Amino acid sequence: EIKECDWSSDVCSSDLKEVADAVKRLQDHSTSCPSSISQRAAVAALGLGTNYFSENQAKFQERRDFIISYLDEKLKEFVGYVKPQGAFYIFINIAKTKLDSLEFAQRLLEESYVATIPGAAFGCSSWIRMSFATSSEEIKRGLQRLELFLIKLKTESLTAH
Repeated sequence: EIKECDWSSDVCSSDLKEVADAVKRLQDHSTSCPSSISQRAAVAALGLGTNYFSENQAKFQERRDFIISYLDEKLKEFVGYVKPQGAFYIFINIAKTKLDSLEFAQRLLEESYVATIPGAAFGCSSWIRMSFATSSEEIKRGLQRLELFLIKLKTESLTAH
């Protein structure tokens, strides 16, 4: 099975029957099979051989394990997480920071230059999603910046009381 990440779908509706019928005809042909670009990507992926996939799987597992180890060893007092079982991202619980995911993600980006996805996008406002679909060096740098940001938040919290 070959999956592509970050493809999106759009929604359209109309009160006009002729518009709705035209959209339905178009939709029937665009969703009954993978798009042409998806088909070409799948054919190209099949030509890469099994070593490519097993090597990449090992790289992603290595990155995931590094993140988990870092969170366990250095950030346990600040955050929790859900261990990914096959995804290329990890959900991190930020409830102890007392910030919602939108504010946390925005501040982390603006103050520490680390991009995450607020959990609010998934209905989980005390979580963030962090990707590990990048190099190990970038992941390490991002985690170090996250650590400094969390220490800063803790200091702010202590001085506010």
